Amino acid sequence: MGLNFVKGTIFMFLTGLGIVLNTWVLVNCVCYCRSTVKSIHLILIHLPFANIITLLTRGIPMTIFSFGLRSLLGDVACKMVVYLSRVARGLSISTTSLLTVVQAITISPRGSNWGSLKPRSAWHIFPLLVFFWILNSLISMNLPFYIKHISSMNTSKIIRSDNYCYFQLQNWTVGWIFIVLMVLRDAVFQGVMGWASGYMVFLLHKHHQQVLHLQTSKLLHRTPPEVKAVKSVLLLMLCFLFFYWTSCFMSLYVTFSLEKHFLKRSALEFLDLGYAILSPFVLIHRDGHLAECWRAQ
Repeated sequence: MGLNFVKGTIFMFLTGLGIVLNTWVLVNCVCYCRSTVKSIHLILIHLPFANIITLLTRGIPMTIFSFGLRSLLGDVACKMVVYLSRVARGLSISTTSLLTVVQAITISPRGSNWGSLKPRSAWHIFPLLVFFWILNSLISMNLPFYIKHISSMNTSKIIRSDNYCYFQLQNWTVGWIFIVLMVLRDAVFQGVMGWASGYMVFLLHKHHQQVLHLQTSKLLHRTPPEVKAVKSVLLLMLCFLFFYWTSCFMSLYVTFSLEKHFLKRSALEFLDLGYAILSPFVLIHRDGHLAECWRAQ
């Protein structure tokens, strides 16, 4: 009981911190877009919004369960919470991938083929974000049929527990089809993310080689804002990949472990929230104008 209370307190603090930081980034991005609306800003608005959904649908239920308040979530609430959390997870990976690609295209030389793909306005990005919502909603559309609240569970059919909700898979064929689609989605977006990141690293190296030929010390030690933005996007991408793959390996370890240790399950639950909590720090560091906009208001 004592460990659950400590766990609930920690999750309540981390969830609250993540929601406040993502809301701060979201509001300030909207504030900045009043004067200048760029495609990159629309992505920076969408990413914290997806993070907030993740924190609301993962962090708050985890906190409720840790405090022993299982009855607050009914069967319908379980279906909505798990469904939205899976959709938000897909939005997180797709939006991060899009941010990496747009940043790579933005810094491409004007004469290159990739430079011609640079979005001219935010409205060129908006259809992609709508497509991400439709895609991730369809990939997760089977979940509400298999999710049950703990009070209505049948222990003989339990496949996997989410603490407060249970999966009762009845059609293995349909279940595996959606699992394959989810894995394929993650592989495609991470592949695109890796390509864009490698291209940006190549451009950064090329820029560094050009800077070394400069004789002026001031120019040598001055970092252009474009380079700072690229480094921040690369840091954001590495942050996502760390939490994604660490969570995957930890999930496999916990699943096949003979002892379901309290600390193992708690660590896995934290990894599910890690990216949503830490990514706003990277976004704040990336865009110093967010703080300037806040002070101006």
